Amino acid sequence: MAKQRMLQFVTVARETPEKRDANVRAQDFNEIYREFAVPKAEEQAGRCSQCGVPYCQSHCPLHNNIPDWLRLTAEGRLQEAYEIAQSTNTFPEICGRICPQDRLCEGNCVIEQSGHGTVTIGSVEKFITDTAWDMGWVKPIRPHVERSESVGIIGAGPGGLAAADFLRRKGVQVTVYDRYDRAGGLMTYGIPGFKLEKDVVMARIKQLEEGGVQFVLNCNVGEDLSFDAIRGKHDAVVIATGVYKTRDLKGPGSGAAGIVRAIDYLIASNRKSFGDEVAEYDSGELNAEGKRVVVIGGGDTAMDCVRTAIRQGAVSVKCLYRRDRANMPGSQREVANAEEEGVEFVWLAAPKGFTASDAVEGVMVQRMRLGAPDATGRQSPELIEGADYIEDADLVIKALGFEPEDIPGLWNVPELEVTRWGTIKADFRTHGTSLPGVYAVGDIVRGASLVVWAIRDGREAAEAILTYLGQPAAAVAAE
Repeated sequence: MAKQRMLQFVTVARETPEKRDANVRAQDFNEIYREFAVPKAEEQAGRCSQCGVPYCQSHCPLHNNIPDWLRLTAEGRLQEAYEIAQSTNTFPEICGRICPQDRLCEGNCVIEQSGHGTVTIGSVEKFITDTAWDMGWVKPIRPHVERSESVGIIGAGPGGLAAADFLRRKGVQVTVYDRYDRAGGLMTYGIPGFKLEKDVVMARIKQLEEGGVQFVLNCNVGEDLSFDAIRGKHDAVVIATGVYKTRDLKGPGSGAAGIVRAIDYLIASNRKSFGDEVAEYDSGELNAEGKRVVVIGGGDTAMDCVRTAIRQGAVSVKCLYRRDRANMPGSQREVANAEEEGVEFVWLAAPKGFTASDAVEGVMVQRMRLGAPDATGRQSPELIEGADYIEDADLVIKALGFEPEDIPGLWNVPELEVTRWGTIKADFRTHGTSLPGVYAVGDIVRGASLVVWAIRDGREAAEAILTYLGQPAAAVAAE
């Protein structure tokens, strides 16, 4: 009798890949999770209950066909599993590493809700895609027919690259413009290597280049090249710049040396991991070594900063957040990883100002409590009078989130409509903007969001562009 491959959740417990010891992993920037072995991946995939209505799939922004590739993995049909995974997701090996599965697919797993522990969807996704790379199943893009139309994409982050991949597979000529010297956006320079090793991102960039995508790097649109020039050169344009403007802190001493932006801090660290010369890092300005570090914020960027500071050799690392643990926006999995590595979280604490002489010496902290819910349903922090204190600090990192730059002003296109938040106004289905033939995707439309949402936007915009260029939407599918 053939072995039952699926529905093993009753007899097989949930198991994630082994994490490297916290004391060891805190010394380097390598990924912290080990790889599944084939038998373990098959076993964990076999825990899937093969739901008639798969909530994991419906709660994935890309609507990945998760039950099917879990079943194929359980049956040892890994190449087929990869083909199914990549048919809806341009970068499954990246999503498998950095998606907050606890809030998306895994958080809505039916067997989790029945008390058996969720299927380890993200780890299996990472496993089958890494296996595909190792086995040579990931091939360069080779369109069946080349087309004469060209599309310019501004921004080489996940949204722009997803659109580039989709369009290139249909034979469209694609040029990607980016302000940095390497493509990948925040996947390259924002997310630390312990969550996403850089050779994983660079492999995808190389695949796109080998498939005919042209990259114009070190190109700051509006300065090095005008937006009108890009529009004039291409039949359609995608704006995928992301959001990089940091929300600022007010208060006494907020301009002191040693108070830095999270994006600057993370870019410097990631550049060092590439072996680049980084003057601000070498001088100590953007280096936590030997310092008392305070990170302000409670999102995933704050988690990236505190864990980076540990690896750089900080004396102490504390994270201040104005709400409690249950109400923080960042991944609870990342908080747990940070605590294991030695980060101290100071909940219900907000900065009032800073003490400084030649440079920052401390953060004036106000103690908070949670009051009535705000418009989003989250409890609002309220000040506790007379509970202020000073948190000693040699380096303060502001990780308060990101806002959009003034794209119409910077690019001299006042007719490009934006929302009251400064994000680009785009149709939620086609991603078309107020300018004919111009589309916008990812964070520059949504505000700071997830990589997986940017990938979805990029794919949807590419489909709309193919229709705009004259190909019926029904004929469009990722190959």
